[in-house]
Amino acid sequence: MSGVGVVAQIALEGQSTGVAISPHLLAAAMLENRLFYGDNLDVLRRHIPAESVDLVYADPPFNSNRAFNVFFGQSTDQESAQQQAFVDTWHWDHSAAAAYDEVLQHGGQIAELMRAFRLFLSETDMMAYLAMMAPRLLELRRVLKPTGSLYLHCDPTASHYLKLLMDGVFGPQNFRTEIVWKRSAAHSDTKQGRRQHGRLHDVLLFYTKGDSWTWNPIYTPYDDSYIASHYNLVEEGTGRRFRADNLTAAKPGGDTLYEWKGVRPYKGRYWAYSREKMEAFDREGRLYYTKSGMPSYKRYLDEMPGVPIQDLWTDIPPINSQAAERLGYPTQKPIALLERIIESSSNPGDVVLDAFCGCGTTIAAAQALGRSWTGIDITHLAINLIRHRLKDSYGDGVTFKVIGEPVDAAGAESLAAENPYQFQWWILGLVGARPAEEKKGADRGIDGRLYFHDKPGGPTRSIVLSVKGGRVGSAFVRDLRGVLERERAEIAVLLTMNPTTAEMRREAAAGGFYESSWGKHPRVQILTVEELLAGKGIDYPNVRGANLTFKRAPKVERPDAHQLDLG
Repeated sequence: MSGVGVVAQIALEGQSTGVAISPHLLAAAMLENRLFYGDNLDVLRRHIPAESVDLVYADPPFNSNRAFNVFFGQSTDQESAQQQAFVDTWHWDHSAAAAYDEVLQHGGQIAELMRAFRLFLSETDMMAYLAMMAPRLLELRRVLKPTGSLYLHCDPTASHYLKLLMDGVFGPQNFRTEIVWKRSAAHSDTKQGRRQHGRLHDVLLFYTKGDSWTWNPIYTPYDDSYIASHYNLVEEGTGRRFRADNLTAAKPGGDTLYEWKGVRPYKGRYWAYSREKMEAFDREGRLYYTKSGMPSYKRYLDEMPGVPIQDLWTDIPPINSQAAERLGYPTQKPIALLERIIESSSNPGDVVLDAFCGCGTTIAAAQALGRSWTGIDITHLAINLIRHRLKDSYGDGVTFKVIGEPVDAAGAESLAAENPYQFQWWILGLVGARPAEEKKGADRGIDGRLYFHDKPGGPTRSIVLSVKGGRVGSAFVRDLRGVLERERAEIAVLLTMNPTTAEMRREAAAGGFYESSWGKHPRVQILTVEELLAGKGIDYPNVRGANLTFKRAPKVERPDAHQLDLG
């Protein structure tokens, strides 16, 4: 069913029952399971209705002067390619100044706060970062339902400024928790001259839109020392651990002053339960007696929920190099972290929004937990990663729409003119390839790579790709043949915005064929945008599981996984 179909069905059900359907429910139905490519500020304003989202998780690039590269893991002996996706350093420029002025025009406490920030920070990188975040936080608050919550993930570099900013947007009365997540193991670089404490944690700022919000208690297991000290008794016959709980009380409540098997409460005390209840405990074997004959209540360890979640999270480890869920995205968070947030602050069927969705961990967690989701990212590279992740994890068990990508040749041409790198990432994503980064300053004629197996357990084969957004001719094809030989690849592909010529096609045909058990495949291939949008792909042994270009996300097989067909 399409998104429009979902809305129509909800509206018809409301008419048939005579119950008024909230416009927010109708709006939320349009947001389920969608990926938006673009600037999240623009997407939020144009596409996300007010009060339509139950939970927001925001993990914006930290202002920590780190250049991030995206690594794509695969089972090959080739060096992992890398592509710089973004640099999380913000500078005071015209766009930062414009964002700052816009917040001032908004007025209110947030405007006064931004003026104070600028007075203190001047036109620094930190001020630029806060100017970028302020209008986005205002929009995220707008789209939240009255019972909604927001978790802002940051690091200590900017967390103190962001908390003030969040106070200005949400109001200090709606601050709930500052969660500290231990994200890494201890540093061992003191011998290298480090003269400060190791930085091991991130901060999650938990705010709600109002004074009533969704909350589901989460419990963590007791640690061994607590179990040893508090549940040190073991029941004979069953081996169940328990602790002896006091059965007396200071204030009586009914029939509580009686003799129980020759024992009365200590002076000034009463039984905490009636004689009838004590008899029930006795029949159930829930009473434990000391040498004096004083009864206690058995509280079994296996019946206790655990420790209510606190604001210090040390039990969710970071993603190590061997983790199955590791996809190679530099800022990837553990799915357990997002599952905890989603389970505690939303219910099945609720809408979860991630406005900086990166490699899609929030989306994967929301899908697994039966929530509807909306993700936004500013790079086609991230959208492509998420598409692969969902396909690997759920196969045909999840459907979603990508909004903001070119859907025709005109849109592709516009993207190529506006942002050649985004065009390159987008068109490589259409064929399941990854961007390739060669040494700076060396144009080796390779814009992307694709790795595959042509038989089980066989060697890894490679395809090199070149992307052209402008005019092309036979010379490009001849050059590509040279790249094919130099790289010792099996296939070379030219992805082009413009139509091919007869001479280009003849030049490609001269490249011959690569033969596999699946047949013959042209060694030099040319695919235009129009052909790709029509569904044509690279001719190679593309059976399920053959493409090794991206590290595969673990397959999810959960009977309660949420599936919503948006057509």
